[in-house]
Amino acid sequence: MSTILVVTSSPPFAEGGHLIMARELVEALRAEGHVAALHVTPQNRFGRQAGAYLAAWCTDVGVAHEGRRIDQVISLRYPAYAVRHERHVCWLNHRMREYYDLWEPFSRSLSAKNKLKEGLRRQILHRVDGYLLTRRVSRLFVISATVQARLARWGGLTSEVLHVPPPARPYRCDRYGDYIFAVSRLAPLKRFDLVLRALAEPIAAGIRCVIGGEGAEMERLIKLRRQLDLDDRVDLVGRLDAGGLLTHLARCRAVVFPPFNEDYGFVTVEAFASAKPVITCLDSGGPAELVHDRQNGFVTSPTADALARAMRAVIDDRTLAIRMGESGMATAARLTWPDAVRKLLI
Repeated sequence: MSTILVVTSSPPFAEGGHLIMARELVEALRAEGHVAALHVTPQNRFGRQAGAYLAAWCTDVGVAHEGRRIDQVISLRYPAYAVRHERHVCWLNHRMREYYDLWEPFSRSLSAKNKLKEGLRRQILHRVDGYLLTRRVSRLFVISATVQARLARWGGLTSEVLHVPPPARPYRCDRYGDYIFAVSRLAPLKRFDLVLRALAEPIAAGIRCVIGGEGAEMERLIKLRRQLDLDDRVDLVGRLDAGGLLTHLARCRAVVFPPFNEDYGFVTVEAFASAKPVITCLDSGGPAELVHDRQNGFVTSPTADALARAMRAVIDDRTLAIRMGESGMATAARLTWPDAVRKLLI
């Protein structure tokens, strides 16, 4: 039995897949007989990340309460991987994406002066991350081949892919209902606007969709729904608790999840665990690694027409949806927390 500290970072009041993954890992370690706990380091607002890195670097993760030795640390994302421990495994969600794969769109929004300033910060952060992830980590895993490719492109870092299992929830499949389900944080990179435009295509006429989640895009999506005359076919239901999420996964026909360059996305594996096919896009990153076109879902071009045709296919052919959903369930079954724990322990 070992004492393991899982370390991640988060801004105040944030909830998302990074914290779900951290909590699930802690529970999986405990289920395997280890003493485990979660420690959350700061993730400061933009422009103040240096302080967050320093806070993680200075955090004592060698000894727990009452002098108990911590045998290993597993860190999950920036800047939490700045903590120091002689047995430190990183299972990386992602680095600070605005300074890596999202640099071009981010920098286009800056003035010349701010672009110069952020460019300098970016260079420093690249050096810091390179040092931390090569010199201060015993072993480096990533949650997807998408994240692995980013590490190789920006920094030449090598890593091993370890896909994240579905959260431990009572998944079920009640039926293959008459609607498409979409759920995630409502942010631009999740591309819910593309889902709405697909539903407005003539070939998608009559298809109903339920969209769950909250975020900055809600108001814009409500306006777009009205503009596209979809008010009677698309329900924006807001934040779903665990019960609501599982109910929709259990009752929908299929799940549509077309983000741009997603790190991983629990939506995919949770849909599979509920025996539902997933419709995603070629440039969706993590989801496109797990969805195999016409086997456990559809991988389409990121266009409204292509997405609409995939939705039409599963709505018109319930047998197809069942076959794909069963294949997805088999995919999810191969991802287990005990296997992940065995790989992460050193």
